[in-house]
Formats: sequence, C-alpha cells, structure tokens
Amino acid sequence: SSGINAEYGGTKIIEVGDSVKDRALFNGAQKLFGMLITVCQAIVYVVTGMYGEPSDLGMGICLLIIIQLLCAGLIVLLLDELLQKGYGLGSGISLFIATNICETIVWKAFSPATINTGKGTEFEGAVIALFHLLATRTDKVRGLREAFYRQNLPNLMNLMATVAVFLIVIYFQGFRVDLPIKSARYRGQYSSYPIKLF
Repeated sequence: SSGINAEYGGTKIIEVGDSVKDRALFNGAQKLFGMLITVCQAIVYVVTGMYGEPSDLGMGICLLIIIQLLCAGLIVLLLDELLQKGYGLGSGISLFIATNICETIVWKAFSPATINTGKGTEFEGAVIALFHLLATRTDKVRGLREAFYRQNLPNLMNLMATVAVFLIVIYFQGFRVDLPIKSARYRGQYSSYPIKLF
C-alpha cells in the first residue's frame, strides 16, 4: 500500500505538502489503504477456496479464518510501521521472514482445519486441539497428554518451546555492554560506547 500511495504522491495524483498535517494525513491514508487491502485479500482467500471449500468449512470456520488473516495482516502493518520508524528489524527481507514465521506459529496454534487420524478426527491447531481433546476424551489426563505430545500434528510442547525461544531471544537482544572511552585530548573526561551483543 505504501508503494501505491508513493506512486500517487510522486505522479502528483495525490497532492502531499511538506507540512506536518499533510504528512500525517498521507500516513493515515497509507494505513487505511493497507487495512482495506488486508480485509479484501482475506475475504478473497476464503471465498475462492484457498483453505478449503467454504460450503464444507461452514460459516463459523470461514469467519475464524478471515479473522486470523486479518490479525496476521495487522501484525504485518505494525511491523512495517516499526521498520519505517527505524526500530530493529534491519531490512524488508527480515520483515517478510518474520511475517512468515508469525503466520506459521498462529496457524499451527489456532488452525480450525480438521485432519482424520487413526484415532478419529482432530483439529490441526494445538490450542484448539487441547480444548477439543479435553471435551471429547473421557480420560482427561490422557487427553491432556495427547494434546502436549501429539506426534504428527502440532502440539502444545512445540508451541511452548517456540514461545520460550522467542522470549529468550528478546531477552538477549536487550543485552549490551557499555565500553568506557577515555578522551586523549581532555584529561579526566570519560564516556561510554554501547555495544549490542545481538
């Protein structure tokens, strides 16, 4: 959306001045246009059968998939805004890699798709499968164990390990070493130079 708006601004189809108000309006239009593209794309994906025939999935599951796609799109828009403001990710390629990883994590955690296993139909998403297994199994401990250690489908142990690695990486990204620097010209003047470890 920012590329399209930049084209319109560059070709003078949309007049954008140098004032703070014009810049704020242009940035707001970019965000609104990005959200509209996200909504339209999510609806088109579901209606065209990207995740299965809508008649087979049912209205509720189609709505859940659209909401998942909207949340993923909004996360992309927020990451893009962080990138434009100069926070942390480095390049656009990193943004797309992070988006793909976020999509995979959310899908494997909350996927409403069902898969027929040897023990019956199960949900693909680990969190949804937890509630489904606890509701349908008579032995709740066995259902809980199955939700944590499923072999061929995403399980809660995988999800918890992913969240743990994510939190550890965020923790280590905050590490920095302040290197003391002593001025050669001015006696007694010290400063520090921060070095990030990651």
